[in-house]
Parts: sequence; C-alpha cells; structure tokens
Amino acid sequence: MTSDHPVHGTWEPEPATRWEDGFLSGNGRHGALLFGDPGDERVVVTHHTLVRPNGSEHARPPRLAAELPALQDRLLAGDLHAAEAFTDRRELQWVQPFHPAFAVRLRRTGPAGTHGHRRSVDFTTGVAQTESEGRLSRVFVSRADDVIVHQVTTSDLDISLDHRLPGAPHGLGVGHGAVLTPEGALLTLRARYPGSDRAYTGITLVAVSGGRTTLTPPGIRVTGADSVLLLTRVLRHTHEPDALAEARSLGELLPDQDPFDGLLARHTESHRPAYERVTLDLGADPAERALPGSALLRKPDSPALLERLFAAGRYHLLSASGLFPPRLTGLWTGDWDTAWSGAFTNDANVNLQTASAACAALPEVTAALASLIHRQIPDWQNNAREIFGTRGIVAPPHSDGESGLTYHFSREYPLHLWTAGADWLLKPLVDHDETRGERDPRTAHALAEAARFYEDFLTRVDDNGHLVVVPSYSPENRPANASWGAINAAMDLSAARHALRTAADYHPGTEQAQIWRALADRLPPHRTNTDGALAEWAWPGLDDTYDHRHLSHLYGVWPLDEITPYDTPDLAKAAHRALELRGAENDSAHGHLHHALVAARLRDGERVAHALGQVLKGDFFHNSLMSAHYPNRDVYNADAAHTLPAVIVEMLVQSTPDRLVLLPAVPQAYPTGHLKGVRTRFGAALDLTWSPHEATAVIRPTRTHRIELRTFSGAEPLDLVAGEDHVLRLEAW
Repeated sequence: MTSDHPVHGTWEPEPATRWEDGFLSGNGRHGALLFGDPGDERVVVTHHTLVRPNGSEHARPPRLAAELPALQDRLLAGDLHAAEAFTDRRELQWVQPFHPAFAVRLRRTGPAGTHGHRRSVDFTTGVAQTESEGRLSRVFVSRADDVIVHQVTTSDLDISLDHRLPGAPHGLGVGHGAVLTPEGALLTLRARYPGSDRAYTGITLVAVSGGRTTLTPPGIRVTGADSVLLLTRVLRHTHEPDALAEARSLGELLPDQDPFDGLLARHTESHRPAYERVTLDLGADPAERALPGSALLRKPDSPALLERLFAAGRYHLLSASGLFPPRLTGLWTGDWDTAWSGAFTNDANVNLQTASAACAALPEVTAALASLIHRQIPDWQNNAREIFGTRGIVAPPHSDGESGLTYHFSREYPLHLWTAGADWLLKPLVDHDETRGERDPRTAHALAEAARFYEDFLTRVDDNGHLVVVPSYSPENRPANASWGAINAAMDLSAARHALRTAADYHPGTEQAQIWRALADRLPPHRTNTDGALAEWAWPGLDDTYDHRHLSHLYGVWPLDEITPYDTPDLAKAAHRALELRGAENDSAHGHLHHALVAARLRDGERVAHALGQVLKGDFFHNSLMSAHYPNRDVYNADAAHTLPAVIVEMLVQSTPDRLVLLPAVPQAYPTGHLKGVRTRFGAALDLTWSPHEATAVIRPTRTHRIELRTFSGAEPLDLVAGEDHVLRLEAW
C-alpha cells in the first residue's frame, strides 16, 4: 500500500518471547502461531477439532421435562427461588477444552543474533515472517490445500516436533517418528489423551533444497541448505492414521519449482479477495501508520491504531473461520489451560465475534457458523425434548464443537434454562440471507424448529392474557431480589417474538405461519422500571441488577431491530436509560464492545467512543494484535479483536431489509474517513466517505427496492435499481 492508505499488516522490531505476542495465520481449520528468537523459532500448531477428553464427551442433557409443570407453578405462585431445585444435582461439567497440538521447533546451529531483526504479518496473504541477519522464515496456512506451509532460508538447522507446551497433561502418551522418504524427511508426533482411546497425530514433511538431511531422532538436522520447506497437518482420530500415505499426499503438493510461491498463489486466490472486500481509512498520520504495532498500541487516541485494529480484526476473524467459527481464543493458543475451555460460548461471545460477518462482507464467517449450527441440530432437539418435553430446538450455552448437548450448568449459572439461544445464534444466518437476497432452506428448517419449541413451551398465561416465558433466564445475570431462574426475561421475550415471526416469514402463506404469528402477538410487551430503564425482567416485582458485564436484556436493540429510535422511540429511550445505568462489572472486553454496539444503534456516538476507549486504553491487545479478555492483557481471548470491526461499521452504517442509516453514531475523534465495500441487508454494497462538512455514499444495489434513508436531517424514501449505482451527497452531518 502507498503511504496514503492504511497498511494491511503489522510488524515488530523485536522477537516475540511470549506466545501471546506471536503472529497468527489460519485457514479456519489449522492455525499457526509464530514466535521465538532467531536461534530457537517455534510455530505452535493448532486445529479446531483438538479438544481434550474430560468426561463431557459422554455427558447428556438433564432429564427434567416431567418436573417442568411443577416448577412453572411454583415460580408463578411467587416462589422466586424455585428454579434452584430444577436440576439433576450433577456437578458443573465444562465442555472438552481446546488445546494446542505441538510446536514445530527450529534451532539454528550457527550464531543467531538479532541484528536487523524484523517480524511481520501480511493480512492480504496471511504470511507471518521473521527476518534477522539475512535469514528469512515465512509461514502461512493454506485455504486451498489445508496445510501449514513454512519456508526457512537457513543453511544449518535442527527441526523437531515438540509437545512440551505449557499445561500439557501428565500422562499424555507421546510417540515420535523420523524417517526419510522419497518426498523428504517425515516427522511425526502421535499423542494419546490420558485415559482415552482418542489421539491426534502431527505430520511434517521437510523438503530440503541444496543441502543434506540427517536423522537425529526424534528430529532431523539439515546442513548446507539453500532453503527448507515444511508442510504440516494435524489429524484427530481413534484409529492409527497412515503417516506414509499422508506424506505422499503432502509430497503431491510440491511442484518442481518455487513450491512456496506456488502454494501461496493457490491460497491467496481465495484469501486475498475475502480480506480486501472491505477497507477502512480514517485519514491517519502516515508516520503513525508506519509504527510497529506495539508502539501504536501506546497511542490509543490515534486513528492509525483503529485502522490497524479494524484490519487485523477482519484478518483474524477470516483466518479463524472455516470448519467452525472462532472459539474464545479464535483458532490459536499456546497453552493447554485455555480459560473457559476455549469453548464456543454461545450466550454472548460467538455472536459478538461474528457480528461483522454480514456487514463487513465475510460470508466465509457466516458459513462457518452455519456449519457448526446445522450439524448440531439433532443435539439441540435432544435438549428441547429432555429438559422441556417439547419439540423443536434449544441451543446449549457452551459447545466444544463436537457436541451441541446442554450439560454445562449449575445453581449460579442455570444455563440449561436459557431458551433464547437458538434465535440468538440463527440471527446472523438470517442477516446473511437478507444481505444476499436468498433464503437458505437449512436456515428455514432451523427457524421452523425454533418456532415449534415455542409452540409447545409457551403454555402459561398471565392475568392479562399474555403468554409467559417461565422459567426464564437472562445470561448471566439475576434479579436483585430473586434467584437466577425467573420469569419473562427481556431477552427471552425478544427472542421468542423474533423466532416466531421470522419463521413465519420463511414459510409464507402456510397455516403454520399464521399460528406462529398469533403466538408472537400474544407475548407481553417490555417493561420500563421505576428508573425509566428497560427492565431486564418484564415480570412485575423483579428488580434489576445493573452492574453486570452482559447486556442480554438489550437484545431487542442489537442485534435485533425490535427497538429503534425511529419505530419505537419510547422503548429506545428506556433502552438508552438501561445502557446508562449498566456497569462494567469486571471490565470484560466483550462487555465494553457489546455496550458500544447497543450505543451505536441508539445513535449515541460519545457512548460508543467511551466504550471503545475502555478497550483501546485498557491494554487489552497483545503485540500480535490478538486481544485479551481483561485489561492489562490478562487471559488470551479473541472477543475484542473480532468484535471491534462490527463496532466501527455500526457507528458509520446501519441497515435493515428496508432501511439505511448513515453516520448514526460517529465519535468526534474520527471526523474524517472512508469505509469501502460494506454490505447492507437490502442487498447493496456501499462506500462511505465523510468529513466535518460533507459526506458521500455510493450505493451499488443488487436488487430493485424502495428503502427508507435515515440521516442526521431525518428520513426520506430512496428508490434503488439493481445494477445502477446511486450516489448520495450530504452537505453536513
């Protein structure tokens, strides 16, 4: 890129001594984390399927359906602690924890100083590299060939696969292999989990150009080489894989000339266009754009920092999404002891991390989320049947990717009571369908299953004839004067309404659609409490607990369009009051950025700026530009890194199938900029340029449609014609 545009990458002048600072590459299946000093470089290898058996692979949802009517009776009679007994008395069971496979370790046998050291990652290609004293090491993970590709230009090198990573369990059964094959030297590492028949095998094929390879079990020694190319894959299995056949498969990827560049070209055919679809330019100082990431992180008010974090967030999100969407740690970790099992945490984190998928033109991310959801539908049906005695689906609060069954719950976190999960997780799939103008039949099926659950579950009625959601849970909060399992949580009401009406939209003209709409209409309205705030529980007598990291009760504001300043101004005012009263509790990154997303929908730019500032000024980012869960880089976690691009888009452009909102919540700190390539839910790409005195939007619709345009000056209709660019000019905003 020229100095007039943001640099699509980041760099550091010093080696990464902590794995958390290592630069990242991934293809949504395999991940690579490059760190270490020039004399002892390591590539930590990860794979989305690597989860350690801990007993939960056999866990089932609790069989509580027969007890549900009695619980509902007690809650409706005023026993607001009754749900604490709605359990089979099991201990809290975490899902199988995500873990790294091993490190490919490269020790240089000659002197390895750090003179001229530079390490970098190119977001447009996914190549992470280090340079030092004329030596070059380059790594990427191929989307085309599903392999980690690593080239080193060093003449003398010791190479091994090292399982000794922090937190590796005692009793991990490890076997190494090193053999010479016609394709090159083959290194294998087989690890069997303690007390389990499950295992995984790492396979690295080493092709040496112009040198000699000697076996030094469990590794190899390379001398006199011009360059060394390593191809690595991981297989999770219960039966012994054929390592030699896998080596032959890897060998088939090697052309006669320039194998690294050939593999890279195949990979970038899909990676580069996806990454480059959307760009952000905030008119930053070119000198600040040229800074290493660590120096830029010390300038939290710099537009250059936000530009780079936006680019890095989209890069990391794309790289972590394929077989699955990102986990709590994305696709990477250098430690077996991942916080909260490195799970797919469904009650907030998965949706926050994937929030930019539709608007920031990353359908690959939505496809990854859909892949996780659709393979788990049978498990979700099992949850509904066993816990609630209904048809349909209930999503689990946590998943390891293998199972979609609900078994992670306790008295303090009665997550088995959470019924909003299916709608919450399906909402990004609906957004994707709206963006592309086609309805996926798999999404239609899942929505129908969500609606069938509510058909069977919503059987209780209040004194006004409204249906009652009982039991009801607002993740992960509780009323100030009651227990966690309560009645009519705002999120549950919003989710039920949205699921029923959206399922009806996907099945127009059917008798079932009429039934679902009628059920949605019988749900109660939201409640405004005595503080003028949208109540987290609509049931009278339940008092709010304000100091909490989750904002589940504002689901109707974001990501839904149930509560807006335009259609429901009174409710929007109450929601804004609820946002004002909400504390940050433990300063979780996801809480701050969730706050920013809601504030953007409510047109409060300065509240967006404050929430962003809490993250940018709170030392949440490692030098890798991957983030942490808490301030001061405490607990490696992808929430902030992956959610930040969605916040930026939402403060500049918002859309529904029938509305476009331009510049709804731009903080004063970013008065000038250019956002290119975002997608709208009415089927158009959009470029936006703004300055203190004017703004221009170029809309490129793919379908003919009339929408409502909302700007600072009000609303007006806008007719769009498929294939015809529409240019909007605003003289002030």
